[in-house]
Amino acid sequence: MYSYISGTLEEVREDYIVVDNQGIGYQIYVPLRLMDELPGTGHQVKIYTYLYVREDAFMLYGFVSRDELSMFLLLINVSGIGPKGAIAILSSLSANDIRFAVVSDDDKTISRAPGVGKKTAQRLIIELKDKVSLDDALETASTEAPVSVYSGNSVVRKETIEALTALGYSASDAAHVLAGIEITDEDDVETILKQALKNMAIM
Repeated sequence: MYSYISGTLEEVREDYIVVDNQGIGYQIYVPLRLMDELPGTGHQVKIYTYLYVREDAFMLYGFVSRDELSMFLLLINVSGIGPKGAIAILSSLSANDIRFAVVSDDDKTISRAPGVGKKTAQRLIIELKDKVSLDDALETASTEAPVSVYSGNSVVRKETIEALTALGYSASDAAHVLAGIEITDEDDVETILKQALKNMAIM
């Protein structure tokens, strides 16, 4: 019903904001991470929204990007995760953090979200496994870090992630750092592993 709402940011509360559009104040529940991306009250904002309807309420959930909204829609279709649970996850993890965790079977990262236990994290990974891919994560990451080039050998990338996890790094962190490394067909695991460890050291 509402693709997005743009207007003046009137209020910022603990878990929601109020956006005024032509004299109507829209109460929009948002992830805590979004609060850091908002301008001060009185400024113009554009919030991508999802209208959740239940018998006793109409609730708007909002995000600063379509990518975060798309991930929210995936999360609420996971068994046992409703809008509040999805918002809690996106308060702790970005959409790309979730993608990297899913493709690398990293339930520990997902379990860091409030109210998400190991079983729920594992179920989330299983149910989203065929809906997100490493290519999706790398493509999205490339828009976040345009100076990097994303290409090359997926086998080397996968084996490097496995090597990093064997060294004690989380699979999600390993996949994330590899998103910033150009991998060509001439590169081998040892070369990319050294670069990844160097990048890990300065993170």
